Amino acid sequence: MKKFRKVLDGLTTSSPGGTIGSPSCGSAAGTPTAAPTPKEIDVQETLVSENFQLCKTVRHGFPYQPTALAFDPVQKILAIGSRSGGVRILGRPGVDCYCQHESGAAVLQLQFLINEGALVTACADDTLHLWNLRQRRPAVLHSLKFNRERITFCHLPFQSKWLYVGTERGNTHIVNIESFILSGYVIMWNKAIELSTKTHPGPVVHLSDSPKDEGKLLIGFEGGTIVQWDLRAKKADFRIYYDEAIHSVSWHHEGKQFMCSHSDGSLTLWNLRNTTKPFQVTFPHGKIQKDGRKESCKPILKVEYKTSRSSEPFVIFSGGLSYDKAGRRPALTIMHGKAITVLEMDHPIVEFMVLCETPYNNEVQEPYAVVVLLEKDLIVVDLTQSNYPVFENPYPMDIHESPVTCTAYFADCPPDIIPILYSIGAKHKKTGYSQKEWPVGGGTWTLGSHTYSEIIITGHADGSIKFWDASAFTLQMLYKLKTSKVFEKPKPGDGRAAEMGEDDPFAVQMVSWCPHSRIFCVVGISAHIILYRFSKYEANTQTVSLEVRLQCEPEDIITPSENENNPCFSEPTSHSPQTHYQHPVSPGSRTPDGAKDSVPSLKVKEKMVRVPPGYQSDLVIQLLWVDGEPPQQITSLDINSAYGLLAFGNCNGLAVVDYLQKTVILCISTLDLYGATDPYQRLTRSPRRNRQSTSGLTELTDNQQSIDMERSKSPTSESRENSFSRSRSSSVSSIDRDTKEAITTLQFGESYGRKHDALPTPCLWVGTSLGVVILIPLSIPTDHEERMEDPVTVGPSGAVLMLKGSVLRFAFLDCNGALIQSPYEVWRDLNAPEDPDRPRRRKLVHFSPSSSQDAFGEGHLAVVCSERQAKVFLMPSQSCLFVHNITESSFVLRADVVSLCNSVCLACFCANGHVMTLSLPSLRPLMDVNYLPLTDMRIARTFCFTNEGQALYLSSPTEIQRITYSQEMCDNLQEMLGELFTPIETPEAQNRGFLKGFFGGNAHTFDREELFGEAAAGKASRSLAQHIPGQGGVEGMKVAASGVVGDLARARIALDERGQRLGELEERTALMMTSAETFSKHAHELMLKCKDKKWYQF
Repeated sequence: MKKFRKVLDGLTTSSPGGTIGSPSCGSAAGTPTAAPTPKEIDVQETLVSENFQLCKTVRHGFPYQPTALAFDPVQKILAIGSRSGGVRILGRPGVDCYCQHESGAAVLQLQFLINEGALVTACADDTLHLWNLRQRRPAVLHSLKFNRERITFCHLPFQSKWLYVGTERGNTHIVNIESFILSGYVIMWNKAIELSTKTHPGPVVHLSDSPKDEGKLLIGFEGGTIVQWDLRAKKADFRIYYDEAIHSVSWHHEGKQFMCSHSDGSLTLWNLRNTTKPFQVTFPHGKIQKDGRKESCKPILKVEYKTSRSSEPFVIFSGGLSYDKAGRRPALTIMHGKAITVLEMDHPIVEFMVLCETPYNNEVQEPYAVVVLLEKDLIVVDLTQSNYPVFENPYPMDIHESPVTCTAYFADCPPDIIPILYSIGAKHKKTGYSQKEWPVGGGTWTLGSHTYSEIIITGHADGSIKFWDASAFTLQMLYKLKTSKVFEKPKPGDGRAAEMGEDDPFAVQMVSWCPHSRIFCVVGISAHIILYRFSKYEANTQTVSLEVRLQCEPEDIITPSENENNPCFSEPTSHSPQTHYQHPVSPGSRTPDGAKDSVPSLKVKEKMVRVPPGYQSDLVIQLLWVDGEPPQQITSLDINSAYGLLAFGNCNGLAVVDYLQKTVILCISTLDLYGATDPYQRLTRSPRRNRQSTSGLTELTDNQQSIDMERSKSPTSESRENSFSRSRSSSVSSIDRDTKEAITTLQFGESYGRKHDALPTPCLWVGTSLGVVILIPLSIPTDHEERMEDPVTVGPSGAVLMLKGSVLRFAFLDCNGALIQSPYEVWRDLNAPEDPDRPRRRKLVHFSPSSSQDAFGEGHLAVVCSERQAKVFLMPSQSCLFVHNITESSFVLRADVVSLCNSVCLACFCANGHVMTLSLPSLRPLMDVNYLPLTDMRIARTFCFTNEGQALYLSSPTEIQRITYSQEMCDNLQEMLGELFTPIETPEAQNRGFLKGFFGGNAHTFDREELFGEAAAGKASRSLAQHIPGQGGVEGMKVAASGVVGDLARARIALDERGQRLGELEERTALMMTSAETFSKHAHELMLKCKDKKWYQF
């Protein structure tokens, strides 16, 4: 337990961790008149390092750059491999697991051990891995690294422990799945083909066992050669040489025919009775031209030949379209009898797989669906209906529908917000899906104890916003908002957006959301802000537009040398940012200020429009072009529903908007915040009038000179979108002389604008890129009618505090160390029918810093975090109680004050990949984990913390990775995740009939152990492949333990199956004996009847 004590007597005190010469840590000149009597503050910190642990929880979205697909027809789970070595395993909603190969090599192929709870992956580094899926966090049990050959194709027969592995050299090796050791049995390419053949057949592209006889292996070579290899006799039964390259092969279930797809867009059907030529050759999409020749077609990359009892066979393939039809989209073709259906896809097809009722390849397949893996989507087609509808995908695979440009994460939201958003969003859902249940329904998942509401908001390049229900480790889209609907479509001739170099003029840069008031604010890349209000009713609205001229002139640019020896800040220049207002009565009308380019980048729709229930635009704020220069992008935003104010800033200055009265009340350049004119001049004029210049707002202190000195020495902070390898020297010479001081963070809250304040008042905290913190007091009418009519006035700045690096985050604690929430307005529906008994008045909820104290005026603690350090100040005395230098070699990208275990801490994410937490208020380091070895811009832009020890970031352009830094959540993670494997009895093989079983051969009589085991085949060469045991330590022990349990369960099921089969055999034997007795009896009777007859009497 950490305790700290501070005497509030206004006298000089030495603060722990304080720096000598820092004005914010120095003494005040005398005791403030409103200072409370000396009293000790005693904060007991409950968080310790044992409360923290960092681990990944779940990954959402579409696997980035997918490469492979597999399906377990018994367990009904789906696996997708990716180019970065990731494997996503999906079951019923809630069952979603992500695994990553340590090597990062691309996954070439996936092969389930059907109903065994295991998965084999073949990677581009020529390594095979066996994953155990009988645990919630799958782990690698074995790996086998091929040293001399490259893996091209794998095949694992159902209920077999021997895996066939084809290589680039054309050889076929056999791996024991249980021990993951190579067998000495090898099918060499030169033995498979005829000796007279002069050319190499190419890599192995197909391996499959004959449905008729598992002792026959069909090997397809890329060059066009197909060989059926007799595994017992170790020789080829037949060889086929075709003059077109082979891409895939598929058997008819009876094992008498198979079909091949070729590089010329053809399908060949081969009959085993005559393998000298194909039984049938078809070009499904190759029409005959006028000159009698067929159109040239693209390769058919894969074909599946599936039979059905009730109808004609299905032939399903990808590719094969004519080259002549330019711009045609990728397609999946379904041939069912004479009907040919072409399903056009939005993205190239990576892989597809037909889902069938039976796992046995020698039974009628009965296909019911096709899983199609596209480059950027996953769809499942229903084959049981003639129009082939797609199933509605329960997974959030469309996060990347438009590229994600920003994220926001809210844990512990008001419980009513999710049902409301869902009910509004459900009205806009697409229709026409298959009515059947989603076919990938494996695994089990329960809600668990993790029950609080969570919402993730994603902003996108096309201006759309998506609200997601992220509760209990799932992700489901609730509501979609299109911000582009507020604006007119940019005309091709209008070059304003093009001049800004933006292909996506509506792209979302930043969002701000208050779940309590349901006020939502969007910042766009074209220097525009849209404020939305939520309503359950549709309405006719006309969006009000405000235009703000926030542009610095060259004289406003900071030149440190000018201020180096001056005791005060520079005088305000006459080039302060200007504002254009549009009266709410006539929105959309522009009144240029004489400058020829005083226009916004986008044009707001001026006419009245009918908007549906949900978020409805209330106000649009746009920055104007100045002298042919586009406006600078907005770098910070805060909105407070209790105050009815919105503040935003960029590298030129700061603006505050009263969104209730639709007026701009402050528009000032960053430098003018430090102006040395009358420090107590209050801006009481109506904001509807156009002010030519805004006076400086700084309250001068005795430490003004030292503040100026430190400010001139502080390192400059360029735009955080720049390179991560920025130099951070603190010397004056390292400062770029043309750097502008940007507003980097803003926060409204109840605070003390000046040291002499006795009670907290509404304030705006302003943080800049040079590490300066400025407090701006606000005077807001409290009466409802006065608030809607009287102007909000802005007082002169009171406090100036200093930190190293750009200021990133503010937070406020009371003197007991509890977090003070920002005040808010309770949501009210402005479009609801009027109720005379209950007039719609604003209902405000305030959290005063002194509400939890015995006496008023005790003050509060302000937590300020910058790119380099964190400080805790005591307000109103502005004394620095604690300081912690977070990093010297890197810089903080994201910082948030979050609640955890009924306490609060400061969570930071650095550019070097470190995630760290600090106690509050003492700023003790609690956790520091080197989580990401390399951070890119996407992660930096989308990383965000939230309460309850959770965080997220965009791990790839299509996936959201959620992590936790809470020890409690890490401990309970196993319970929260879904189970991939559920014990299911393997379906019985169909009874093939006495004659078929007797004369047609029986697949189960083939004993692979006799052929491939070490006793018969010997050991493989050690240099050929290297066995690598699974990594994992304790995890490996858990794997082994669960494996033993799994083995026992399997043994029990096997014993049950064996007993059942023995019982069936006994019944059959008894039936055959009864049948034999009956036959003997009838034969004896016939003999007695006929024994006295002569031959001619018959």
